[in-house]
Amino acid sequence: MQKTAVVIPVYKAADKIETVILSIPDNVDVIIVVDDGCPQRSGDIAAAINQDRLIVLYNAVNIGVGGAVVNGLTKAVELGCDVIVKMDGDGQMDPAYLNELITPLINDEADYTKGNRFMNFNALKAMPKIRLFGNSVLSFLLKFTSGYWNIIDPTNGYIAIHRRVAEKLNLKEIAHGYFFESDMLINLNIINAVVKDIDIPAIYNDEKSSLSIMKVSLQFPPKLLKGLLKRMFYKYFLYDFNMASIYIILGLPMFVFGSILGIIEWMDSIVNATVKTSGTIMLVALPIIVSLQMLLQAISIDINSVPRKNRG
Repeated sequence: MQKTAVVIPVYKAADKIETVILSIPDNVDVIIVVDDGCPQRSGDIAAAINQDRLIVLYNAVNIGVGGAVVNGLTKAVELGCDVIVKMDGDGQMDPAYLNELITPLINDEADYTKGNRFMNFNALKAMPKIRLFGNSVLSFLLKFTSGYWNIIDPTNGYIAIHRRVAEKLNLKEIAHGYFFESDMLINLNIINAVVKDIDIPAIYNDEKSSLSIMKVSLQFPPKLLKGLLKRMFYKYFLYDFNMASIYIILGLPMFVFGSILGIIEWMDSIVNATVKTSGTIMLVALPIIVSLQMLLQAISIDINSVPRKNRG
């Protein structure tokens, strides 16, 4: 029998944390609440609940939801828990779906599972429109960055991970803020962990998200670029070398060369009112066209390289 834990990071969740804890199914062996420097002392409210399976950890200062989850995951691994679920303390994640989330891990069908809010049309209509738009854009960018082209809702925070994978990750290097779920996927792809979507609608009540669109727009793009470069380096140059590696080596410099030359020639034609020859145009266009073909081939290889379980 595999030991199951639920990790709940809490910050300003004093009015909902008790309800969340009491709603967790009886087949969960350990509940780890991580008070992330909460000014409302949500951890104390949790600690007052009379449950033997409950453990409350306190962060001296607020380090972010990702850091709180990492502390909880680390504690769960220390306790020998095989399957670890992350739920938020705001009541948005329905515990009724917890067993569906962990079953693929127990049956060795996946190493990491996550909720998918986009499969259920009725639940999708309940999602605030601004969240729906933001998540759709971010989901596309994360497919490209993480390499998990087969998942639909990569920013979903209702997740579960098996200990065999958690122990392979350097959890201390995972992003401590709201980029946590995205950074997890990037690092999971590097170690070829199998990720599976589970149809789980979110519950939207009167809570206010502390993650603003402006903050995402400013903070996520550089993090996504850094994550993409990290994944490309490990997956296609350090751990393996294949045709995608060759396409990247040849395609990227060629694309940069063609683009820079094109900008220079375009500016020159405007400033000096000159008409460029067909030879100059071909010198700019050919590297860009060829490099785009190479980079598209590299993306195609990446799409076909999504980690999957081998079934003999």
